[in-house]
Amino acid sequence: MDGMAQQRSMKRDAILGRVTVITAIYNAAPTLRRCIESVLAQDHLDTEYILMDGGSTDGSIDILKSYGNRIFWRSERDRGIYDAWNKSLAMATGEWIAFLGADDFYLPGALNAYMQVANMSEAEYISSLVRYVKSSGKSEIIGESWSWPRFQSHMTTAHVGSMHRYSLFEKYGMYDISYRIVGDYELLLRPRDSLCAAFLPQITVEMQAGGTSDSFAALREARIAKTTTGGREVFLSYLDLVIAYAKLTGRRLLARSMSLGTR
Repeated sequence: MDGMAQQRSMKRDAILGRVTVITAIYNAAPTLRRCIESVLAQDHLDTEYILMDGGSTDGSIDILKSYGNRIFWRSERDRGIYDAWNKSLAMATGEWIAFLGADDFYLPGALNAYMQVANMSEAEYISSLVRYVKSSGKSEIIGESWSWPRFQSHMTTAHVGSMHRYSLFEKYGMYDISYRIVGDYELLLRPRDSLCAAFLPQITVEMQAGGTSDSFAALREARIAKTTTGGREVFLSYLDLVIAYAKLTGRRLLARSMSLGTR
């Protein structure tokens, strides 16, 4: 069942002012405690934390158990990260929803900063800046304000540095689990140019490099999402793909040459 078909199940009363943070986990023991602590340390008064584990065998469950009732968690097999997110959304009670990777962490005051923007706007989606840390230890700042049609060409916002009003899921449905990598992008393409978005020009999250989102497979999935959901012309979507392929190949060749040069 895709995200749009699940739309009816999303109707419910959200608790105003509450933020629900969702983390999908699978064998994330080395970084999980840091991730959890970054959420629990937030000074936003009404925060709900849901962690959905996909059947970890590396000690992640023991870490989750150690937090008692400070977090809500469940461990069961799933059909990928978007299935885990959908299960968590079905349990969430917050007016605002955020997704934090198990190897990422919030910076102090992040949730309050989001809510200050939320309280001053009618936005249903808020994006921010993210510190993207590479395997070399070097970092760069990613993320920009949402705008259409630039977003139709490629995902310009950082999903881990985003906040979604629950009404967004009520209108457009859950995540389409047929996507394995870019389901977050596909969902935000559904509103097209009618998405009501705001921008927080502040670094809220530190994100670790190395995920599947930075891959050729992700680029191919994104092309499908752009044409089928975002309405982008087929020729332009293929042109986007060629350019993105070239950029990713260049980055990988550069990283490889730098690695060889340091040996």
